[in-house]
Order: sequence, then C-alpha cells, then structure tokens
Amino acid sequence: MILEKDWKNIQRIFKLAQKASIHASIATVDQYGQPNITPIGTVFLNDNQTAYFFDTFTERLGENLSQNSKACIQAVNSGKLFWLSSLIQGNFSDYPGVRLYVEIGDLRPATEQEKLAVEQRVKPLQWTKGSQLIWSEFTHVRDIKINDFRWIKYPRMMENLI
Repeated sequence: MILEKDWKNIQRIFKLAQKASIHASIATVDQYGQPNITPIGTVFLNDNQTAYFFDTFTERLGENLSQNSKACIQAVNSGKLFWLSSLIQGNFSDYPGVRLYVEIGDLRPATEQEKLAVEQRVKPLQWTKGSQLIWSEFTHVRDIKINDFRWIKYPRMMENLI
C-alpha cells in the first residue's frame, strides 16, 4: 500500500508530467519477452490509488496484456523550463518523474464520468484536425491496479528531496 502523502505527490508529479509531454509511457512485454513502450495521453489517476486509461489505438499493448497484465507506467516532466531552471540551479525542486508498477485489466466500456474527464483533457485542442482524428470516439477503458512506485531520481541534484 502506498502512503497517502506519497499518493498525493504521485498524482501531482504525474499531472505535471502529462501536462508537459501530453502522455505517459506504458511498458509491456510481448510473448517473446520483447519490450514495447506505448505512449498514452489518457491515463487518469484516481484518489483511491487506482487508475484507468482509454484504450483505442493500442493494438500491440492489448496483445501484450493478454499474455501478461503487468506493466510499468512512466511519467516524466519534460518541461523545458523545469529542466532549465533545475540545471542552472544544480538542484531539482521536485521529482522529475515517477514509475508506477501496475496490473492492467481487461477492456470495459467507459463510464459517463470517465468520458467527461477525457473530453476535458482534450478540450483545448479539440478544434484541430489532428485532435478530431485521434481524440474522438473514446469508448473503452482499462482499469489499472497500482502495486508499487519508484521516483525518478538524479541523486546529485536532489539532496533536498531524498
């Protein structure tokens, strides 16, 4: 079980990371033991230490999950200002990212609340042609059970956080 204070921090860091890079990466392994990383822009962390994501265009991810439901989700704050100020100061003011060790469930229909959450996330770009092509018709999600986490660290620049 993740401590509540850690979970709140994970949610905050994850949100900053997704805002900066517009996605999180989900790593799975195929039937031959080969790794595959899938960028997903629709991962949502719940307050009860679970999560879900909309699974629409992820053919390989679905195949891999049918063999092994375990995955690692990584979210890194790739914001240029965050990195530049950290490098200039020689110190990170916050964790640059987090890895979540998870089990991912089967595809299920999205609830109305989940559909509203994804609509809010893509709303600023919904006027673009690309947004309409890739971020519409979200109908199914996969639930995520979070088993553990690990902060992304650069110890020499994180003495204030470690």
